[in-house]
Amino acid sequence: MTILSTPAVLDSGNTAWLIVATILVLFMTLPGLALFYGGLVRQKNILSIVMQCLAISGLISILWFAFGYSWVFGTSFMESGSPIGAIIGGCDKVFMIGIGTNTLLEGPNIPESLFALFQCMFAIITPALIIGAFAERMKFSGYVLFIVLWSIVVYNPMAHWVWGGGWLMELGALDFAGGTVVHINAGISALVMAVLLGRRKDYKQGRPPTPHNITYVFMGACFLWLGWFGFNAGSGLAADGLAANAFLVTHIATAVAVVVWMAIDWIRDGKPTVVGASTGAVAGLVAITPAAGTVDLFGAMVIGAASTLVCYYMVAIVKNKLKYDDSLDAFGVHGMGGIVGSILTGVFATQFITGEDGAQGALYGDWHQLWVQIIATLFSVIYSAIATAILFFIVDKTVGLRVSARIEEEGLDIYEHGETAYN
Repeated sequence: MTILSTPAVLDSGNTAWLIVATILVLFMTLPGLALFYGGLVRQKNILSIVMQCLAISGLISILWFAFGYSWVFGTSFMESGSPIGAIIGGCDKVFMIGIGTNTLLEGPNIPESLFALFQCMFAIITPALIIGAFAERMKFSGYVLFIVLWSIVVYNPMAHWVWGGGWLMELGALDFAGGTVVHINAGISALVMAVLLGRRKDYKQGRPPTPHNITYVFMGACFLWLGWFGFNAGSGLAADGLAANAFLVTHIATAVAVVVWMAIDWIRDGKPTVVGASTGAVAGLVAITPAAGTVDLFGAMVIGAASTLVCYYMVAIVKNKLKYDDSLDAFGVHGMGGIVGSILTGVFATQFITGEDGAQGALYGDWHQLWVQIIATLFSVIYSAIATAILFFIVDKTVGLRVSARIEEEGLDIYEHGETAYN
């Protein structure tokens, strides 16, 4: 990443588009994810979900601009040859030192401060996705400490390795907007947390609690779908044809995923459901994320369909057989959707989108790219799982993670936050 120091070359079109994209990505967490997850839990726990999303937005923003951005996109350790440069980029940008109004990112020619803010929104939503695994049973104090440590130990290094010039980026791994960094990372961590924390006291295998407000679920899914256009189309950092293609394939993959999930519901249970269609939309959005900058319409349609089939199988069948309580299917949708999307990127990437010198997948003759994607996916799974397990035990032995049986029975809202959502 090269920085220019002249205001004369600022691209106002790219800058305006990235401002909009940044707003859209924040919109995914607040209120999108808060409503989506909040509607899925019981009414006694909706405020705990909302508070967790709010807390993440504040905490991670502070950590990101204090040192997170520098660790991911800084270069001082890498350029000096320090061994720590293999883990983080540097400390040359802590508290945004040296980044002024005229400091531009070469290529898209946008303010570096705007790029940092755009990336901050990814750092916010990634740990927020994990909430779905331990909803309705985690102490707020333990949650806060866990998320802070997770952001530092898991998210920042992974983002550096994939996006900040680290070894996975050098290997040639394709992750346009967060298949490994965001969804596999969060999804695998979600599974580990769900297993180690244990099932909810009143959890009945194969009969999950009824969502208390399906309208909220629908609204949250719609806000996520809308915000995801900033998430994916904004990741090219320019208002150009690549952004347009990312916009297109994001929408079509999601549309296919909705229809396929609805059809499975209809065939299997006799009725298409709003919760099912909403979940399908999220699965499609997740899976197309790593591929949005490299696949065409055909690839997007296959990825949308494949992600739905895999995610549905994980949510409706595998979870019941293995008897783990992933409350809101954070692993089943985000973890598995991310894995499907990351691997299929290595199949359907095409130079028709990436250009003559760009990457292409196994379908077009480059099997090496598929193996690179598999390596990146496996590493993401292993690193996230091990690091999350270690953090779980550290936090559990210090402030504790699980609420008492009485609090779980009567609801986190009143005991953890002193409020109720409804009279």
